[in-house]
Amino acid sequence: MKRVLYILLLILGYAAGASAAEGNAEPKDSQLNVKDIIMGHIGDAYEWHIAGNAVIPLPCILYSSDKGLDVFMSNRLEGGESYNGYHIDQASGKIVNEAGVRPFDISITKNVLQLFIVCILLCSVILSLAAWYKRNGYDKAPGGFVGMMEAVIDFLDQDVAKANIGHGYEKFSPYLGTIFFFILTCNLLGLIPIFPGGANLTGNIAVTMTLAIASWIAINFFAPKAYFKSIFWPEVPVFLKAPLPIMPAIEFIGVFTKPFSLTIRLFANIFAGHAIILSLTCIIFVAWQSGAVLGLPMTILSVLFSIFMNCLELLVAFVQAYVFTLLTASFIGLAQNE
Repeated sequence: MKRVLYILLLILGYAAGASAAEGNAEPKDSQLNVKDIIMGHIGDAYEWHIAGNAVIPLPCILYSSDKGLDVFMSNRLEGGESYNGYHIDQASGKIVNEAGVRPFDISITKNVLQLFIVCILLCSVILSLAAWYKRNGYDKAPGGFVGMMEAVIDFLDQDVAKANIGHGYEKFSPYLGTIFFFILTCNLLGLIPIFPGGANLTGNIAVTMTLAIASWIAINFFAPKAYFKSIFWPEVPVFLKAPLPIMPAIEFIGVFTKPFSLTIRLFANIFAGHAIILSLTCIIFVAWQSGAVLGLPMTILSVLFSIFMNCLELLVAFVQAYVFTLLTASFIGLAQNE
């Protein structure tokens, strides 16, 4: 509903701007660039856009061999301005020096700040649950939010970790619970259009790749010797593994296709959902450029489709967190029980 209210506010703002422009004799030279709007909202940035001209500047932390360490706020680079020899390259959206070379950049961007917010939120929730059990013990049945969280954690422990891994699942349960709640929180915050939500964290392939690499480590670094034997010397006819290692090569490639599939699946679903919702919103502004006859019906249609897509994305937020966790547990189980 918050996303719907945000869309309606955008419509009212556009209508007000259009009414004000009617009395202005200056011609309109600029056209709405839908691609820049969508990619600007989906991509990372050195500032956090709130609404209109309201933005939250974020700290830029740069290091280069000739200038050393530079720390400043991103508003110094606003509007294409340069600061201390640095500016934002319009093509890549990254900070570069006068020669167009990128320095070592560890700036607190929008996605990084969203990552910190998610971590703080998750730590606060888990610590509050631990405090409740410390006060009430384990004999008293929890209710409300604590009861809901207990049910979800028990489901992940028994029906995901234990069911797919089997013996020794206990050491993997904390990791599986962590990635589930982390992905779910990122997905839900991404559906909120206002701060502290709105960042497309799980729609960033670098984030999903990092999660997939963590799962790859859990799959391979804790696997028994039999797992590696099944990769390099599988139980197949000899002519399939010697003198040409056909099956070992296929099995070895399969070790890396698992994290690749985890990366692309989560990234593509979240990225596509955000892009569709923003495209539906942009239809309103494109239609109003042709006049009220086309703008009004397209506005109604766009809002209805946006409501539907937001409800669908709310479901996708839970499904993708569950699927990533389930597949990770399944891959760990295959490695443990090879």
